[in-house]
Amino acid sequence: MSKLKVALLGFGTVGSGVYEAVKTHQQRLETLLGKPVEVAAVLIKDEQKKRNVDSNVLFTSNIEKVLETPGLNVVMEAIVGVEPGYTYLSKAMEKGCHIVTANKELFAHKGIELKKKARENNVNILFEAAVAGGIPIIGTLRKLLQVNDVSKVTGILNGTSNYILSDIRTRQIPFSRALEAAQQKGYAEADPVNDVEGWDAFYKLMILSELLYGVQPEWTETTRKGIRDVSFGDICIAEAFGLRIKHIATVERSLEGLKARVEPVMMAPSHPLYSIEGVDNAVTVTGDLVGEVTLTGPGAGAKPTASAMVEDLLHVQDSNHPFVHEKIKGENQESTLKDDNRLQDWLLVVPSINLPDDVVVHEAKTLTVNGKSVTGYYVSGSVATVNRLLKQYSTLVVYPVEGEGLRFESKELVIVNTR
Repeated sequence: MSKLKVALLGFGTVGSGVYEAVKTHQQRLETLLGKPVEVAAVLIKDEQKKRNVDSNVLFTSNIEKVLETPGLNVVMEAIVGVEPGYTYLSKAMEKGCHIVTANKELFAHKGIELKKKARENNVNILFEAAVAGGIPIIGTLRKLLQVNDVSKVTGILNGTSNYILSDIRTRQIPFSRALEAAQQKGYAEADPVNDVEGWDAFYKLMILSELLYGVQPEWTETTRKGIRDVSFGDICIAEAFGLRIKHIATVERSLEGLKARVEPVMMAPSHPLYSIEGVDNAVTVTGDLVGEVTLTGPGAGAKPTASAMVEDLLHVQDSNHPFVHEKIKGENQESTLKDDNRLQDWLLVVPSINLPDDVVVHEAKTLTVNGKSVTGYYVSGSVATVNRLLKQYSTLVVYPVEGEGLRFESKELVIVNTR
């Protein structure tokens, strides 16, 4: 019986997770594919490091040896960064290999080029694992795109950030302790910059935008904020208003063009992302026919990403798969972003402020956090007005508010942050 021969590029958390998933689910994979799956080669950095793997698997730091594997069908890539991943995948496609990738940074930068190379070499490239862990958002969006006009996608795309924000709120601890806990549990890397500075979610949002609209927003014009500056006091203010701070990535299309942002947002209980806790991811899709659809699932750790890669493996050779050889809509197009001056809701966190007449104040609450008084103002105003206030008040912190049905209860709260 013939085999489906696979090579893994990278054997870290994700790559080793894929190897174990293939090994433990071999019988089911053989049933679904009609042939066994063999991990024939693995590209690694350190050839001397001992690994608990089958002795017949080639472990090498030489990409050429990997690509020379006789009968190689699929390359599954789980390394970090644009290079050398782009070069490796380009070479693999030139040799007739199908591709499954989990590299969101690579696909955000080079996704259009990689899909063109796949088309030119008559192979397929699937990238479900590059966006939302175990949530099949890529497949869902492609199916919705058959008939629905998708106007907006809003999601919690980084499980690490969601875990940290949940941990700060539930255990009343500072950011540093929540980050340390995430690292101990394997949810955050030793260098957590991509997660806590918003880059991970940003890359994923760019991939979704290109899939949905054929273009990406201008990177330099897209708001990107992480969670490092979210304070315990801010989270207490959110709780006082019945809100929760979530790290949200949104891309929305209107007649004016694309609007995208990645930043902490105050979510009301009515919003479907309000209750997403821990390492879970969630994505809410708005279509003209289907309305709002929300998908949830685990977003951090080896198993969710490995699961997405192995699911892609089932389809990557299928010429009748609806996702392959899609029209590359992003060629020779430009995205347009314009500042939105419509009134929208905000929560302003500041010791004191004189608000101008063009800001509508709905409610104000004062909290004492660790002996310091902080006031939160739930207001409506334009982006331009809020930006003006940020320049005027150095201590002002601003959060967009999404959802409806805010509750306004006590005016005065005293919060003590236990260390």
